[in-house]
Amino acid sequence: MIALHDLLSAAGETVMLAAPVCRDAGEVLDRAAFRARVAAWIALLQTRAAQRCALCIDDPFEFACALFALFACGKEPVIPANATPGYLADLADAYDTVLTDADLPPFTWSASVDAAATRAVHRAHPIDPHAPLTLYTSGSSGSPKPIRKTLAQFNAEVHTLEAQWGALVGDATMLASVPHHHIYGLLFRVLWPLAAGRAFDRAISLEPLHLQSRIERCGATVIVSTPAQLSRWPALPGFAALTPAPRAFFSSGGPLGLEAAQRYAATYGAAPLEIYGSTETGGIAWRRQDQTDAWQPVIGIEVRRDEDGALNVRSPHLDHSGWHRTDDRISCDEHGRFRLQGRLDRVLKLDGKRVSLPELEARLALHPYVAQAAIVPLEGASRERVGAVVALTEAGSAVLRDEGRVLLAQTLRRHLADYFDAVVLPRHWRFRLTLPFDSRGKLPVSAVAAVFEARAEGMEVLAEARSGDTLHYELRVPPTLVHFAGHFPGLPILPGVVQIDWAMRLAAEQLPAVRAVASIDRLKFMAPITPGAVLKLTLAHDAARRRVQFAYRLDGRECASGVIVYREPA
Repeated sequence: MIALHDLLSAAGETVMLAAPVCRDAGEVLDRAAFRARVAAWIALLQTRAAQRCALCIDDPFEFACALFALFACGKEPVIPANATPGYLADLADAYDTVLTDADLPPFTWSASVDAAATRAVHRAHPIDPHAPLTLYTSGSSGSPKPIRKTLAQFNAEVHTLEAQWGALVGDATMLASVPHHHIYGLLFRVLWPLAAGRAFDRAISLEPLHLQSRIERCGATVIVSTPAQLSRWPALPGFAALTPAPRAFFSSGGPLGLEAAQRYAATYGAAPLEIYGSTETGGIAWRRQDQTDAWQPVIGIEVRRDEDGALNVRSPHLDHSGWHRTDDRISCDEHGRFRLQGRLDRVLKLDGKRVSLPELEARLALHPYVAQAAIVPLEGASRERVGAVVALTEAGSAVLRDEGRVLLAQTLRRHLADYFDAVVLPRHWRFRLTLPFDSRGKLPVSAVAAVFEARAEGMEVLAEARSGDTLHYELRVPPTLVHFAGHFPGLPILPGVVQIDWAMRLAAEQLPAVRAVASIDRLKFMAPITPGAVLKLTLAHDAARRRVQFAYRLDGRECASGVIVYREPA
C-alpha cells in the first residue's frame, strides 16, 4: 500500500512503477503511465486560472489522472453526482469550470523511447495530504447536498479496506458496474486499487455476458456493483457461467434482497459483501447474508446506539475524532453487531395521525410476498396519502400473476392493518421487479414518486412480475394520452404502433439485446383498446431463437399479439 498523497512523490517511486493501474481491453496501463498522464493533465491545468473544477469525466483512468493533477496543482476537485445540464446548473456556484472528456490533453505513452515521457514519470509532484475535495449526494430531500472531505479521509479509508479485505482481493482486477462519481465507486473502483497497486478495469460492466468477456481477459477479478444490478443479474443468461468465479462481489447503496443474496451464495459459494455507510461517514459496516442479516463494524469503526435508537459512529474516516450521529435507527446484539430499523427523519402526519415511513416499510418487508418496499408521500391527491412501491418475492410474484394486483394490494393492506391505523395505510400500490435505485445504488425520493406517474412513452406501469423467461405487466392507458388525438375523432383507439412500441421498450429494459430489432412478426390486432383501459401484457423470451412473443389482454380477452425478433450481437 502507498499513501494516496505519495502517488506522485519521490517516495512513490519506491513502489514499482510497473505496478498495474488500469486494464484497457488487452493492455495494462501501469503506474509509470499513470504518472506520465497526470503530468500531461498538470501541464494543461496550469494554463487555467480556475481554482474549483467540476470533474465530469466518464473515463475512470482519465478521471483518476485529472483528479490527482488537480491535487498536485493545489486546485479543488468538485465531483458532481452526474453531468446533466440541469444538475450542473443547480451547482453553478460550487465550481469555476467543468472538466469533461472533451478536455483530455493529447497523450501517447511510450516511455521506452520518449525521453520527455520518462522525465514526466520521475518528476515528483507534492500533494497536500489534507487537500480538499467536494462530492455531492442527493440528501433526504433529493436536492444536491455538498459533502466536503479531505484526501486524508480517503487515504484512511482505503487503508481500512485493504486491512479488511486485501487478503481476499489479492491481485484481482476490480470490475465495476458503478460510476466513480459517487463515493462508493470512487473508493472501490479507483482509489483503493491505486493505493494497493492492483488494476481497475477501464470499462463498465453492466451485464453478465460483458463480465464474462472481461473475466476471460483479466483472470482473477472482484465485482463492484449495487443491489439493483446484482438483483437483476441472476435472471440473465451467463450469470452462472462467470469463470473463473469472481473472488468476491461487493454491493453498496442499499440493502441487497435476501433472495438475491441466496442466489449468489448457491452459485458462487458466498453471498455478496454488502457495505453500509454514507458519503458523510464513509464505510461503517459490512455483512454477508448467507452468514447473518446483522451488520458488523468495519475494522477501526466504533458504533453505539442513542436513547432514541439513532446510530452513532466514531471513525478514522471522519474529519473529527468525536461521535457522529446518523439518522438511521438501529438495534444492537450481544456480538457488537447491529440491524437497521429505518430512518428517524421520515415521519408524516396523515389525517392527524403520525406515522413513520421507515416503520411502514419495515413492517411491509416482513410479509413473505415482499422483498423490498419503499413508501413515499403522494402530491396532488384530494387528501394527503402515501404510496407503496413493492419489489416482490417469488411467492409474491406468483400471487400477482394468479390473483391480480388488486387482491395482492388488499392482502398487504390487511397485513399492515395489524400494526397501523387505517388512515395511514397506503392507498396506492405499484409492484416492481426491483425498486428504482439509481446508478449509484441510491433510492431517490423523486424516483419512487415517479413510479406513480405515467412514463414518458405514455403508459402507466401498475405492476410487473417474472415467471421463468416470461415477464408479466399490468398497464393503465391514460385517457389523456396524446396518441388518441385524431385516432379516431369520437371513438379514440390506442394505435397499434404504440402497443408495439410499449412492448419493445419494456422488453428492452430487462433484455437489452432486444434493442437490436430485426423484425416484428405474426402481428395481430383483435380488439380495440380505449382510454382508461387496464391491460395485461406478457413478454415471453426465447433466447435460443432471439425472439420475444408479446400478447395484450383486456378483461380476459386477447386484443393484440406479435413476435419481436432481434439480431444476434455483433
